[in-house]
Order: sequence, then structure tokens, then C-alpha cells
Amino acid sequence: MRNGSVMNIILSASPVVQFVILVLLIFSVVCWAIIFAKRRKIKKALYEDEEFQELFWRADTLEELFRLARHKTSPMANIFDEAYREYERLQSGGTTQRALKVWLDNLERSVDKAIVIELWQLEVGIGWLATIGNASPFIGLFGTVWGIMKSFHEIGLKGSATLATVAPGISEALIATAIGLAAAIPAVIAYNWFTGWLSEVEGNLQCFKNDLMNLVERQLTQEATRLKEVPQKRQGEA
Repeated sequence: MRNGSVMNIILSASPVVQFVILVLLIFSVVCWAIIFAKRRKIKKALYEDEEFQELFWRADTLEELFRLARHKTSPMANIFDEAYREYERLQSGGTTQRALKVWLDNLERSVDKAIVIELWQLEVGIGWLATIGNASPFIGLFGTVWGIMKSFHEIGLKGSATLATVAPGISEALIATAIGLAAAIPAVIAYNWFTGWLSEVEGNLQCFKNDLMNLVERQLTQEATRLKEVPQKRQGEA
């Protein structure tokens, strides 16, 4: 083989090795597509959550926060929207001290469910990075073994072990290995990055949940106390 370019080696490789290389190239394209899409989505979620937290600490009541964050679409905003809707459903039955504990438990379950949904939406597709990172080296290794087998087969047919005999099979074998590693390494690195970022998002959401539950409990307690004092004042006036 006078022209030893990578493309010529791939074109002259056996069909099995060509198929292996095609699969690895598809894996590589999918890997980079997931990396770019998920990096943008997670970074956007972290940035928008910071903006929402500023609104959260600026608002004094749930109603005010709902007005300020009406058009926000961050994970925290979506969780708050679900919590506020549950809060309104609870409010429709009236606030009492006896029902307060049950309401808070219901609200906390709604928030936990919303957190799981938001994290799941951010995690979709990341599992493919783990699959690509784990499978690509072995698929490349299969191509490597097949190329070496081809080289030994050529040796057996020609009865000699010259460089010209073994070079084509070894070349395609090494290319399969290289492409397998090229697909696996970015996938593994990106998976670890995204896992760290998702842990940061989850930690922020859990902290937000605690702050939100404190705000809800404080507001519900104030309303229950106010409703309890109203009849007492009326009896005193009578």
C-alpha cells in the first residue's frame, strides 16, 4: 500500500472492520451532539436558577413571588409553580392549625416530585455517554482482533511474514482501536462533568426546597393564627 492515508486504509479494510468503524463514528457523532446539547441546557438551568433565587429572596409572600416569576422557566421556577398550585388547592379548603401539618406534608411531596421530574429532564441522554464510553473501546477492540486475524490469514495464504503481508491488517486494526478510544474518551470525560453539574443542580434544588417550605409554613401559620384571632375578637366585641 503506497498511499497509507487513514481514508485509504479504511476504504481498503475488510467489511467487518469498516462496519466497526462506521458504528464508532456514529457513536462519536452522537456523543458530541449530547455534549453540546446538555452543556447548554445544564449551564442555562444553573444561570436561570440564580436569577430565580434573587426573585425568591426579594419577595415577601408566595403571591408576590408568583407574580415576579410568572414567565420564568428554570428548574426552580417550575418547582415553585407546582408548589404554588398545590398551595392554592390547599388554600381553597381554609387554613387551620390542625390541617397545617397535613398540608405541609402534601406540599413537600409535591415539591419532591417536581424535583425528580426536573432532574430527570436534565439527565435524559446522559446515560448514553456512559454507554458510549464503556462500549466503544470494546467495539474498537473487536475491530483490532479482526484485523490481526486477517493478517495471520494472509501469512498463512502467502507462507511468509513480510511487512507487506501483515501491514494492511495491522493498520486497519490500529485504526479501529484509535477510533474506539476517540469516541470513548470524550464520552467518559463529559459524563463525569455532567454528573458533577447535576449534583450541583440537585443540591441547589434541595436547598431551595427547604427555603420554600419555610416560607410556606411561615405564611400558613400566620394565616391560621389570624383566622383564629378573628372569632375571638368578635366574641370580645359582643
